[in-house]
Amino acid sequence: MSSGTDDSTALRFYGGRAASAIPIGFFIVWAIVQSGLLGIGDTNGLIVGILVGLIVGMFFVRGSWKTYADILFDGMTQRVAATAIVAWLWAGMFAETIQVGGFVDGLVWAAEAVRVGAALFPAITFVLAALLATGIGTGYGTAIAFTALVFPAGVAIGASPVLLFGAILSGAVFGDNLAPVSDTTIVSAVTQDADIGGVVASRFKYAIIAAVFAFVAYLIAGQSMRGTAVDAASAGGSGTALGLIHLASIGIVILTAVRGRHIVEAISWGIVVSVAFNLALGLSEASAILAFEASEGSALVRSIDAIPVLGAVVVPVEAGSTAVSGSLYTGAVGFFPLIVLVLLIVAAAQIMQRGGGFEAIQEFLLERVATTVRRAETTMVLGTALVNAMITINTAAEIAIAPYIRTLGRRFNINGYRRANILDANTSALGYIFPWGGGLLAGYTAMQQLPQQYEWFTPAMLVNPASVFPFVFHGWFLVAVFLLAAWTGYGREYVSDRVSEEVSRV
Repeated sequence: MSSGTDDSTALRFYGGRAASAIPIGFFIVWAIVQSGLLGIGDTNGLIVGILVGLIVGMFFVRGSWKTYADILFDGMTQRVAATAIVAWLWAGMFAETIQVGGFVDGLVWAAEAVRVGAALFPAITFVLAALLATGIGTGYGTAIAFTALVFPAGVAIGASPVLLFGAILSGAVFGDNLAPVSDTTIVSAVTQDADIGGVVASRFKYAIIAAVFAFVAYLIAGQSMRGTAVDAASAGGSGTALGLIHLASIGIVILTAVRGRHIVEAISWGIVVSVAFNLALGLSEASAILAFEASEGSALVRSIDAIPVLGAVVVPVEAGSTAVSGSLYTGAVGFFPLIVLVLLIVAAAQIMQRGGGFEAIQEFLLERVATTVRRAETTMVLGTALVNAMITINTAAEIAIAPYIRTLGRRFNINGYRRANILDANTSALGYIFPWGGGLLAGYTAMQQLPQQYEWFTPAMLVNPASVFPFVFHGWFLVAVFLLAAWTGYGREYVSDRVSEEVSRV
């Protein structure tokens, strides 16, 4: 199978095509040692890991290193990385603005009012996260918003932090897999020559089976796994219901996304509405949303202070402690390290792709493993898992493995809907399970800001990325469902069973 790479820009490595995996392989080992063995959940440390991996990989290049460097830059400019970055930035600003408006207070109040205890909270969180992710089409945005807002409320009433984080990631998996407007849904349909509506309809039976098992698992685990409850009155402030007004802000985001608007537009409307609620209802000061902390000795500051609107966001401080602050600032800036990390990882994946590493894996699976339809579908599932272990952005991983899924599926006359379902389900699931996965790290990045936002939230409540993977129940059950479907033939369709129309809208 040809990769279609121009020989003039192809990479050659000492050690053959397998050596193209050195940068990303080095990073995976680094991440396992740092997060798993040493228990260090530090995104900046992971950045160093991928940088060192890219430098090591360069020494294995045959010929000019310039081609290696050029391909690295090409990888960093891929649209799939930019899409994830934009989702993180907008979702971060939205979640932070709702948070300063007392939404967590409202959730704690509501949990006590309806007697949702610590045991039930993770299961309820899974369902709500799944609904949000399905509505807005971004699992990353859901992971950020729920970790910033629902996670501290659950921890405050005594839910297990690691189980609660797993429930949030499970809900993100569900939405990424099933939402018609999700990037992974669109890519899986387009690359397998299937229409989006038919793909979503045909995959519901797989998603709901995994979701039911996941919900039951969270109910059972919630009974035995508990955290330490915190006084509700200290959980962000007053513990009153007024912050629940931001359910309307979230509803506007969902409604706008469902009506077909771009996710940037949808979340932007959510930000505008949440800011309006905060100011109109006195839920927060304007300076909590955006503040310029300028030197109080400045004549400009003294003159601005007399202007009502500007005076609300320009805060005089002592010389030397100047800064920009507020929810819009912290919501965006907190994701800068993760953005750098993801750009470098996608670049490393591009090195592996242009160096023939992915092609070598696909050729091996096509020629040596997939000899029957049952084994072909099984290798589709496992091959998707392997690629997702290397690429943190699930859409990028999906694009990398999609040609293999299409080629193998056509060889055995497997319908485009079935191919798209196998591709998307496993990409969505595993993108939130591996400790270095983009979805998991997005949620963890939002979590790292909680100790600065709540006095009661201690660093000990942070969940190590390497410890949550067993508790992303929906992700694991979704993979298991497709492994069983491949082995038993459940839901298998051939081309003659149903005609899929090529997508006309993307």
